[in-house]
Amino acid sequence: MQRKMNEAELIDSFRDSLKNGDIYICLQPQINHLTKRMVGAEALIRWKHPVFGQQYPNDFIPVLERNNLIFEADLFVFRKVCELLRSLLDSHSVMVPISVNMSRYDIYHHDYVESIEAIRREYNVPAKYLRVELTESSAIGGIELVTGVLDSLHGYGYLVEMDDFGSGYSSLNILKDLNVDIIKLDMRFLSGEIGGRGAVIIESVVQMARWLKTIIIAEGVETMEQADYMKSIGCKYIQGYLYFKPLSVEDFRKELQENVHEPLKPALRLVETIDAGRFWDPDSLETLIFSNLVGGAAIFNFNIRSGKLDVLRINENYLQELGMNQSEEDIIHNDPWWCFGENAKEVYIKTIEKTISTREEASCETWRNISSKCCGDDKICVLSEMRSIGNADDDYLIYTRIRNITAEKRRYDEVFANDKKMMMAADQANVYAWEYTIATKEMRPCFRCMRDLGLPSLIENYPEPVIESGLFQPDYADEYRDWHRRIAEGEKSIEGIMPLTVGRVPFHVRYTTEFDENGRPLKAYGSATMVVGKSE
Repeated sequence: MQRKMNEAELIDSFRDSLKNGDIYICLQPQINHLTKRMVGAEALIRWKHPVFGQQYPNDFIPVLERNNLIFEADLFVFRKVCELLRSLLDSHSVMVPISVNMSRYDIYHHDYVESIEAIRREYNVPAKYLRVELTESSAIGGIELVTGVLDSLHGYGYLVEMDDFGSGYSSLNILKDLNVDIIKLDMRFLSGEIGGRGAVIIESVVQMARWLKTIIIAEGVETMEQADYMKSIGCKYIQGYLYFKPLSVEDFRKELQENVHEPLKPALRLVETIDAGRFWDPDSLETLIFSNLVGGAAIFNFNIRSGKLDVLRINENYLQELGMNQSEEDIIHNDPWWCFGENAKEVYIKTIEKTISTREEASCETWRNISSKCCGDDKICVLSEMRSIGNADDDYLIYTRIRNITAEKRRYDEVFANDKKMMMAADQANVYAWEYTIATKEMRPCFRCMRDLGLPSLIENYPEPVIESGLFQPDYADEYRDWHRRIAEGEKSIEGIMPLTVGRVPFHVRYTTEFDENGRPLKAYGSATMVVGKSE
């Protein structure tokens, strides 16, 4: 006869069913959808009454909770799991961790941790093969007590899972306050279809878990479409009917022998010496530096397979570098590629790939189209210096500093254009021209200088090489050196008559100095015009 038992019947037959084996465990494997390998399993309680038939957990578990019997049921499951693990160890079988459920009644009314620890020691099973699942609702209203329980479990070496994450009303607060190792995501968010608001929530939770370095398992996956979707947003571990229904202990043993296995891996691997997670801590030194001392900075996630880029965090200086009254919302919530031209995007991605492959800093300059409601449209040039600080599969966490170099680039282009015009005009007249970079002492001559005087395209440690060559005469050498000293000190212009070449032909030599935005001398532009009809 198959019939749902009433509460009195359940209570009366519970302990006898425990002794007689009518209550037993099944195990549902957890799978890496990328590799199709088993990474763990969850132990589930089942009850098949000899008279009334199969009873469903949703029917009998609430009854056990109301009548203070769930503690005995949970310890029974834990003991059965330890029996299974001990036998697997004794037979040198393949091992995977098995999760057991911990009820809120176990926490509030019993010394659950010490009780399961006594059972574990009795069977001498390493704690690394056991995980304890806490439902989200169990933590509501008793955070301090639950935190103490989690600390005790961690002290003994157990990993802690948060089961049914997202099914309650305070998920984010619970996650903030509880140090769990694994999140089991409730797939009911999807409501049977991919997309919509539920999908947005799931994707956000997955990304959040990754940066918290928390493993995430999607629970209740029934279709390949769901599994592929979860994989696409970075959740590769799944549990559900797509791969396995709950298995009997014997079927689970067989599956262990036939299936390839692998350990669960943390969601985020960080480069050595960098704790990327501390960038999210408002009181950390990393955040202090990020927010105040490094100029414009951002952290973004880059998927190396799809090319998708998501800006995760920016500082105030980042917005100031971009200008145009950009807001944090403009940067984080819009497609970051919209402002890049095709060539600029290609350059930027190649720079990201370089820092990923070399694990060293890489930089690039890119022109971007920026627009805002109040300031209209503008085109700016941004210098980006990047460093890869962590990764999770195809996703990489990138830290970047930026500087708006638009003014410098436009000034350089203007100077270059003017210099080009000047050199072209000089080539038609009896004029020689050159450009002198003050900081590096580099001189770049015009075409006529190279053609008529045999100068190379670049002269270093100027003016010493031209003095040594005899182009500038020895008796004028100290005066010419003094010109360059005065230019470096900020003199705006210098001119005079000097004899050049061994023939001592008189030339009118002139310098004009260019300054940067801070008033420091940057470059000087020289010219030499033959003085017709005069000789020394």
